[in-house]
Amino acid sequence: MPRPKTFDIDTAIDGAMGVFREHGYEGTSAQMLVDAMGIGRQSLYDTFGDKWELYKGALRRYATAEKQAHRTALKSGRRPIDGIRAMIERVVSDAATPCLGVGSIAEFGCSQSELTEINLAADRDLRGAMIEQVRAAQAQGDIADALDPDAIATFFIASFAGIRIAARGGARPQQLRDLGEMAMRALR
Repeated sequence: MPRPKTFDIDTAIDGAMGVFREHGYEGTSAQMLVDAMGIGRQSLYDTFGDKWELYKGALRRYATAEKQAHRTALKSGRRPIDGIRAMIERVVSDAATPCLGVGSIAEFGCSQSELTEINLAADRDLRGAMIEQVRAAQAQGDIADALDPDAIATFFIASFAGIRIAARGGARPQQLRDLGEMAMRALR
């Protein structure tokens, strides 16, 4: 008879997520994972299958949390432009913490269809929320009407990746804030 699990699966995935964020897939060992997750090696394999399955699960969980955090920021503030600014400021303030989404793309590109699907699903969801907010800000005159909302969403996604990579490369906090401010200026 199998023993019942004595650990919280979400907490364990969060531990794995932290290791994958910091070291990437290839740079993460099974020992690093079990140490961060607070579980035994056999529990890792019994519960999650293997390192690849755990990585995909961590990426899914991360993408869901990031989408929600971006959506929450977008809806904050009195005006739509305030939400856009809050989203950018959130990225800037969290940029020093590695992004698993950006990391997965940097490490694998589009070579792993399962990861590409996870990242594209997150992109579609977030892009829709951004476009909606940009249109609302355009209706209030805070973003130039001549700018295409989908192009702005693409610009934001690329800018966020760039800000996070710059932070990972050692950019100073003021430099990151300047990048965020440049993204806001591009909307005029």
